[in-house]
Amino acid sequence: MGLLGVIETVALQAGPLVMAIVLHELAHGWVARALGDDTAARAGRLSLNPIRHLDPVGSFLVPGLLAAGAYATGTRPVLFGWARPVPIDGSRLRHPRRDMVLVALAGPLTNLLLAFAASAALATLARATAPGAGGALGLAAELLVVTVVVNCVLGVFNLLPVPPLDGGRVLVAALPRPIARRFRILDGVGMAVVVLLVMQTNVVSALARPVVEWLLSWAG
Repeated sequence: MGLLGVIETVALQAGPLVMAIVLHELAHGWVARALGDDTAARAGRLSLNPIRHLDPVGSFLVPGLLAAGAYATGTRPVLFGWARPVPIDGSRLRHPRRDMVLVALAGPLTNLLLAFAASAALATLARATAPGAGGALGLAAELLVVTVVVNCVLGVFNLLPVPPLDGGRVLVAALPRPIARRFRILDGVGMAVVVLLVMQTNVVSALARPVVEWLLSWAG
């Protein structure tokens, strides 16, 4: 894929990616507030304004490296990233250990629900249009497919049991306290492990692919 193709693909994926990571973080904050912690609300993070959530590394550097790598290798780029985590104060939650699990799961589940909603919209569009339709309908279908893929990848990725990912938070909350305290040490190096997983292996795509294929098959 040449430079123009990479630019077109990145432009197509950027909107769904930003929407996915912003709604992911908002879900954490909304659930936390419902369970007693209004830290995110007081910090002004319960906003749909992407600027409040974007992270220099996760929202710019990693997607930029993925796009550059795709251009260098001539492959189709698949963007991936994350936003700044919304601040959560577990001590303010009414039932800290249980509620932290619910707060952590809110983000990935939101992404999977968005993927399902996009596949349902894609199914409706497929029934209403002729095969191979182009123009605005073709662009809408492509955007919906990208939305399914991005949200499945983001949702599955965040369920990996590695701190500081949401799956790691769930694991820490479920472990006995002495073991959980030792496991939290990984918070400091966890993001480095995460970046290596994304950049150097196909673990995330391999885990997300069955979910993507099932949703797209269901959508027809």
